[in-house]
Amino acid sequence: MMFDAISLAIGVGVITLLYAVYLAFVVIRSPAGDSKMRDIAKAIEEGANAFLLRQYKTLAPIVVVLFILMAYLLDPSISMPTAISFLVGVLSSALAGYIGMQVSVRANVRVAEAAKTGLKPALGLSFKGGAVTGMALAGLGLIGVGGLYMYYGNLAPLIGYGFGASLISLFARVGGGIYTKAADVGADLVGKLEKGIPEDDPRNPAVIADNVGDNVGDCAGMAADVFESFVVTVIAGMLIGLTITLVPGTGISNPLELPLAIAAIGVFASIIGSLVVGLGQPKKIMSAFYNGLLLSAVIMLVLSYVYLDQVPIGLFGVLSASSLFVPIIVGVVVTLLLFTISEYYTSTDFKPVRDVANAARTGAGTNLISGLAIGMESTALPVLVIVGAIALSYMSAGLYGIALAATSMLALSAIVIAIDAYGPITDNAGGIAEMAKLAPKVRQVTDALDAVGNTTKATTKGYAIGGAALGALALFVAFAEETGLESVNLLSPPVVIGLFIGALLPFVFSSLLMLAVGRAAFQIVEEVRRQFREIPGLMSGKGRADYAKCVDISTKTALKELALPGALAVLTPLLVGYLFGAEALAGLLGGVIASGLMLALTMTVAGATWDNAKKYIENGNFGGKGSDAHKAAIVGDTVGDPLKDTAGPALNALIKVVNTISLVFAAVIVAQSLHIF
Repeated sequence: MMFDAISLAIGVGVITLLYAVYLAFVVIRSPAGDSKMRDIAKAIEEGANAFLLRQYKTLAPIVVVLFILMAYLLDPSISMPTAISFLVGVLSSALAGYIGMQVSVRANVRVAEAAKTGLKPALGLSFKGGAVTGMALAGLGLIGVGGLYMYYGNLAPLIGYGFGASLISLFARVGGGIYTKAADVGADLVGKLEKGIPEDDPRNPAVIADNVGDNVGDCAGMAADVFESFVVTVIAGMLIGLTITLVPGTGISNPLELPLAIAAIGVFASIIGSLVVGLGQPKKIMSAFYNGLLLSAVIMLVLSYVYLDQVPIGLFGVLSASSLFVPIIVGVVVTLLLFTISEYYTSTDFKPVRDVANAARTGAGTNLISGLAIGMESTALPVLVIVGAIALSYMSAGLYGIALAATSMLALSAIVIAIDAYGPITDNAGGIAEMAKLAPKVRQVTDALDAVGNTTKATTKGYAIGGAALGALALFVAFAEETGLESVNLLSPPVVIGLFIGALLPFVFSSLLMLAVGRAAFQIVEEVRRQFREIPGLMSGKGRADYAKCVDISTKTALKELALPGALAVLTPLLVGYLFGAEALAGLLGGVIASGLMLALTMTVAGATWDNAKKYIENGNFGGKGSDAHKAAIVGDTVGDPLKDTAGPALNALIKVVNTISLVFAAVIVAQSLHIF
């Protein structure tokens, strides 16, 4: 007999949260170093908490307005449940990021202390800190989706839950991304290029703001991003499950519950896979992560097969258990392939990064050209992988197969984000080691961990972008079902209008974010220059920098700048749908998915490639630190920062917000549209 998918999801969600609590306890119980190290860590923690609190206060009025719109504009039978679920989604997404960040800002100093005893203990502790984020978001997602479906008994309110998660993801990515890159770029332009001082040097007034940014952007922002991808993809799969015709007399659970069950199985497998990371004596840090990811994937496939084996052959009409298992395999394989492709393009071990580093020998111009070309080239393989996944999944199980493949891919979110959230912890640990003037051997350990952290952040961004594309395709199908669209005619003027607006939206959105980073970085640069100019003895190390001022500038500017991109993402689909109708909005969704996928891949890979090309030179190649090649590579890294950590990742959230808000208001759009054409 088939297990109850809802009980399975809630049960695994509770177990996962308990595991996250255990990991957090292990991290916090670890030694936190001397008083100087703890003081630095405290400054980072206070800055991160202050930003997150002000960000949530800024978003509160927007959430209230959207809650009222849903409560009064939607069908009265579902309006209040959908609005309440929207609030639950907002709170769940915010909580996922908050929990992860709280552990991250406490783990950094403990990893720096563990680095005194060697690579293995520092690796194990930093991964445990990152795993808290991964496990917390997956556990909250399973409990949220399973609990709301159990309570309301239908899927309509869950669309509101997904929209709430998407909204917080968008603003967390935008606000955190602007903050982290404004501080990072400002610190590098003055510290490295003008003053010639090392990264994380305590003389640099922007160094604390830079470390705060790692947490609010790469930890809290990524957690909210993948949380919404996880829950929205599962919900989309369940919605498509509603369209499957059951064979009479089977007496078995609805097909809409299968995506929830697969998600729960993937999360449980991730717990087991996380236990092997850091065991033994890993010769390569990345190999330790792959061990955990591969074990998680294998366990997930085995348990999924066992689960499907309980389903009678005729349960899903013409579909068999074996035809449903193929998309699950496809989703897992896509995850592994995207990881491998992203590592190839962004790791210092492979040709692309070394070619970009070599191009820096002739100046910043050739370095920038080479990195941008690599970013464009890097779209080919991931897109072919995603296209192949769509084709295989559709041939095996139709549109439902595509939804299952997306769900299978996102089911591994817990272990993937554990690998990603390790990055900002090790980055901060290196900063603390530098500022506290720990022994060079400590910095060698943290540098080794941080170099891999740049690659893991790049690989998980590729995973998040691919997941956003597959998940958005499932949402697109759900939107078509909700609005009664059987096809989208590319010869129809409203569709073409929507298509062009949709393709344009990621470019305008990215432009706003990059301009915001530029304006914020300008203020940081001016402030850092002022302090070096006016604080006696700062450059010689006798004066003390005013770190709080740079933290305050980054916080205020990021929160001020997030309003326009957020409004653009929320209002554009509503206006297009209202003016031109559901067909035009379908065109917009298609344009956003295709354009956003390509642009996000280009920006994230190019930025990561420039970053690691700089690190490859710093490791002693092409003249090493201080050489002309190094100075050119710093320029490339500075240009790449807002691409890989602000605009690129935020496109994931843009794609999902546009799709979920269209789905939430689909019925209203159909009923109230002006249909200008």
